[in-house]
Amino acid sequence: MIPEVQDIIDVAKDLLWTCLILSLPTLLTALVVGVIVSLMQTVTSIQEMTLTFVPKLAAVVLVVSLSLPWLIDFIAAYYENCMAMFSSFY
Repeated sequence: MIPEVQDIIDVAKDLLWTCLILSLPTLLTALVVGVIVSLMQTVTSIQEMTLTFVPKLAAVVLVVSLSLPWLIDFIAAYYENCMAMFSSFY
């Protein structure tokens, strides 16, 4: 059976939502830490570029290491869903 156009759109939509959900913890962490560090730099008048990079990197590494089991489970569930959908095509 050839997949319908709506099936392909559903797969693409699920892929985009999965990418968004998987990247959200790291992006939000980098955003929040970046705003906090920028506020601290503005208050103290310290304009050092490495001061913004190192805290963001540390926070993102911490969030990824803490959320890694959830991320792997989410990817595995998405993979199983895709394989079930693809196997119904043929």
